[in-house]
Amino acid sequence: MMSAQTETPTSLHGFTMETITGEQTSLSEYEGKVVVVVNVASKCGLTPQYEDLQKFFEEYADKGVVILGFPANNFMSQEPGSNSDIQTFCTINYGVTFPMFAKISVKGRDQHPLYQFLEEATDQNPTWNFHKYLINQQGEVVASISPHTGIYDESVVAQINGLLE
Repeated sequence: MMSAQTETPTSLHGFTMETITGEQTSLSEYEGKVVVVVNVASKCGLTPQYEDLQKFFEEYADKGVVILGFPANNFMSQEPGSNSDIQTFCTINYGVTFPMFAKISVKGRDQHPLYQFLEEATDQNPTWNFHKYLINQQGEVVASISPHTGIYDESVVAQINGLLE
């Protein structure tokens, strides 16, 4: 259950989210890190992006980059499973170890406040699964990245490396 917030946080670090295993976690624990927020789905043509996201996470974690996965069933019901089903799928098929969160809505009337914040910061809401938002070390949204643009795309890697400098 989400606590009533009197005002929308002004940075990513102001949000508390439920993990895929049901714990509450403050996103302030990612302060000082470059964060990639991505809405994910298990039954999508883009689902194989999990592989590169995991590989990137392993390569860049020590440099101060974290990927946060937010399962969402907003696009053609491509994430129908429970949090437990999603976690099992990601672990078995892609060995996902980056932080995964409870399923939320990323657009529409029931859009989660986190995604309202991301949309307001970029003027772009997710158009499909695997839409990515790039967040700097202070929790400010610096880029919105198309679902079809992979994490290893030259422009994405350049932006992340630029934030790490």
